[in-house]
Amino acid sequence: MKVLDPRGFGLICAAVAIAVGVTVAGCANQVPGVANPNTSDLAAFKSDAVASSAAATSSRKAAAQTQAVNDNCDNFPTTTGVGVSKYNEFVDAHDANAPDYAAKRDSASTTLDDAAGKVENGVNNANGALPPNLQAQLTEYVAAAHQLAEETRKMTHTASVGPLNDASKRVNDARNAVRDSCPKR
Repeated sequence: MKVLDPRGFGLICAAVAIAVGVTVAGCANQVPGVANPNTSDLAAFKSDAVASSAAATSSRKAAAQTQAVNDNCDNFPTTTGVGVSKYNEFVDAHDANAPDYAAKRDSASTTLDDAAGKVENGVNNANGALPPNLQAQLTEYVAAAHQLAEETRKMTHTASVGPLNDASKRVNDARNAVRDSCPKR
């Protein structure tokens, strides 16, 4: 048997390495030009991203509006109903010339102002999320309730009831407008 000659083996390894190197170098030529994205794919991606962002924003706004409407409409009948009850007690005392007339007058005016304040706080806490028409109607109720509270405070047994009746009608109209705009429960 013949022994391998180290020089011959080294020569063969060197030849194989050169052949592999030349092959790899020949296949590694650069392609001239500038790498750019596919413009139609890029436009589609941007369009999808904008649509997705708009949908997410729209969804957040719709959820905030629903929450604001629920918060304000759910509390409105109870909050304003107390003012109506106290006002009606005052009117009964006024009509009957009752001895507790002044106390009921003061209680009614305070309760009407409190109700207006709570409704106003609800509108403010909504941070603009309420539909514009409902926000305007709630704001009108606030102004009307404050006006009725003021007219109630002015009442004496001899005062004209005209301004009081006008203010009362304004409150009733404002309450009805809000109730009509709120979702039915």
